[in-house]
Amino acid sequence: MKKLYFVTVLFLAISTVFYAQKPQKLSSNQIFEKVQKLNFLGTALYIAAHPDDENTRLIAYLANNVKARTGYLSLTRGDGGQNLIGPEIRELLGVIRTQELLAARRVDGGEQLFTRANDFGYSKHPEETLKIWNKEKVLSDVVWAIRTFKPDVIINRFNHRTPGTTHGHHTSSAILSVEAFEMAQDSSKFQNHLKYTEVWQPKRLFYNTSSWFYRDKAKFAEVAKEFTKLDVGVYYPLKGLSNNELASIASSQHLCQGFGSVTTRGSQSEYLEFLKGEELKDKNDIFSGINTTWNRIENGGEIGDILYDLEQNFDFVNPAKHLPKLLEAYSLIIKLEDKHWKKIKQKQILEIIEACAGLYLEVSAASSTGVPNSKIDVTIEVLNRSDVAIQLTSIKSSLDDKEYFKGISLEQNKKLNFKEKITLKSANFSAPYWLKENWGLGMYKVYNQQLIGKPETPREVKVDFNLVINFVPVTITKNVIRRYSERDKGEIYEPFEVVPRVTTKLKDKVLIFSDSIPKKVVVEVKAGANYVSGEIALEVPENWSVSPYGSMFNIQQKNDKEIIEFMVTPPKNQSEGMLKVVASLNGKTYKKELVEINYNHIPKQTVLLDSKAKVVRLNIKKEGNNIGYIKGAGDAIPDNLRQIGYQVSVIDPSTINDKNLHNFDAIVLGIRAYNVVKELKFKQKYLLEYVNNGGNLIVQYNTNRRVDVAAPYTLDLSRDRVTDEFAEVTILDPEHELLNFPNKITNEDFKGWVQERGLYFPNNWSEEYTPIFSMNDKGETPKLGSLLIAEYGDGHYIYTGLSFFRELPAGVSGAYKLFANMLSVGKKE
Repeated sequence: MKKLYFVTVLFLAISTVFYAQKPQKLSSNQIFEKVQKLNFLGTALYIAAHPDDENTRLIAYLANNVKARTGYLSLTRGDGGQNLIGPEIRELLGVIRTQELLAARRVDGGEQLFTRANDFGYSKHPEETLKIWNKEKVLSDVVWAIRTFKPDVIINRFNHRTPGTTHGHHTSSAILSVEAFEMAQDSSKFQNHLKYTEVWQPKRLFYNTSSWFYRDKAKFAEVAKEFTKLDVGVYYPLKGLSNNELASIASSQHLCQGFGSVTTRGSQSEYLEFLKGEELKDKNDIFSGINTTWNRIENGGEIGDILYDLEQNFDFVNPAKHLPKLLEAYSLIIKLEDKHWKKIKQKQILEIIEACAGLYLEVSAASSTGVPNSKIDVTIEVLNRSDVAIQLTSIKSSLDDKEYFKGISLEQNKKLNFKEKITLKSANFSAPYWLKENWGLGMYKVYNQQLIGKPETPREVKVDFNLVINFVPVTITKNVIRRYSERDKGEIYEPFEVVPRVTTKLKDKVLIFSDSIPKKVVVEVKAGANYVSGEIALEVPENWSVSPYGSMFNIQQKNDKEIIEFMVTPPKNQSEGMLKVVASLNGKTYKKELVEINYNHIPKQTVLLDSKAKVVRLNIKKEGNNIGYIKGAGDAIPDNLRQIGYQVSVIDPSTINDKNLHNFDAIVLGIRAYNVVKELKFKQKYLLEYVNNGGNLIVQYNTNRRVDVAAPYTLDLSRDRVTDEFAEVTILDPEHELLNFPNKITNEDFKGWVQERGLYFPNNWSEEYTPIFSMNDKGETPKLGSLLIAEYGDGHYIYTGLSFFRELPAGVSGAYKLFANMLSVGKKE
């Protein structure tokens, strides 16, 4: 058992960290678990609002203990959160969090679904949430998920009856689930769905409650007697792990949200409150009274007879001995009339057949990218590691329909390699489907109904392996990938991506012009193929000018880059707009930037966004020049400050001492710095000494959980926030230096803010601090803690929860002026 435990934990560690992209290679234990799941015909759907909202303990329990097909419907992709591991925010953060959810599901055994809702940021009430989201469209997507996934039971993470007590997205997810529960079986609702699926009525709806939601353990203990109680701490000998250990590993995939945690073990209870549907026959079995056997479907009994016997007599030493029975069951499954279960069970049993045969089938491209209508070189590997008779009849490309006939008997453990060419005939670009159309604040635009809900864009570059196993024709499909090695990393798998022939990238996404002097704009041109030449031009707003109008590029090698420079001249007066890059090549125009996201715990991602930048002509003044910046949880503010002429040095916290800070005109701490930079608690004395000696220290927001920002005077953080970016701002002291030097700050400077005003404001502070602004969301009391300033010795300490990390990258003029004033405090002669 020790050996089993080691192998399982090692497998989980490898599959969820650097090798997240490797193909699945099943052990006998894992094959047996898949047989168990094959023999359970029940489905559960868990519903919440964001990545990391899901209860991985319950999802893992249902998928691994109950053996149910278990899905998690996250209404959003978490685009509005913060990023602890890198600079990506908004839509790029949504791509990362999507992949982290998929990584979690690979661990806990669930499946992942989404709606088109865009996580626009924190919302205090579902009324606001559903207005911004477009309730009807998101409700349609929830109904679509139910009709296509066809759950027997639905479990809500949040309570639909308590609006205003938690994140508006949370409550909205439950409200929509309750409405969709019965709506999904009404053929008069969302009739466009019925072109592709049928109506469906789930049997039961639950709310996954706990003492945390009640805020009163004694009260909860009393009412919990009526709830379904599940022990989700069960132990899986085949895995060498407890269910809650598995769940902890799954939850820890949400690294960009700081969810990495230690594993837990032992008995642990989850509670489900019954809301709607058929009453349970057994209170502690949510599938009680629901037929979850093969007899559930017409002609399924014969399949069950074969597969139940196989499960009872599974041979862990030689699983290949079961291939004849598996193939017999497979032949019956493909004849089923029930299209829903046929599709699910055909996929499941093919995975088992492939694993039992020890088949290794791979199509590896010579490069990880290709352009439409080009030919790519691929290496095809075929290996039969069993003693079962298997014949490879042909290999067929999904894009060009080209079929390579082989007619080869696969000898045991004799590897075959083929070199072939695949034409990427009319292949679409590889990119997240929900980012292909310009989206709005609350919703992504997806017009293909059959794409809605999918976690990622289906891969088009595939190869079918047409086999005959024990005289039964079987087709196994594999995505084209790239497999290679690096000496310091070992074997690496990357997805194969179809990219444009040319892409462009602006070095800066926001260009701030503080005067009318022309500024150099740098464009990076990248070739997606060999021998790419054409012209690059910049489109600028009215009254702006660019020189030269166009410039030629000529790139000989794929993936090589060329740098082209333009001079952009702003108007004399304040102005803003969009600057766009257009590449012309062989009569076609290309307007996309290729963004690659590459973290060890998720597969490499390729995103195509419009190649553009916001340009702002801003009359801004500043005092001081040399800024020190201590990075926190990742933001782009250092680059934004450089845009308005500051010299910004990123400070390594470990190097801070009593001598090396005095040359800075101001020091800025990035968002969540005290949350994530452990070194700061040892260096705070030097930062305060810097202030005491006349320095200017600006501390941006930190979350209020288990953190001490070690301010010079009493300062208590809270969860106070103002989520309405249009909320009225009251200036408390119009004569304060911070509002008048070197720029005059008025209410006009709070126009055009994005997503929110600010978050995690202090709610208690000593008299040494002066609050600058008052603001609040509708129906709430004024919040005075958005920006506090205090003199300390000869210098100034500023704490601010205003969301500069969102506003500066968005090019919000007023935010730049206010930040310049904070940096200039104390420098007025």
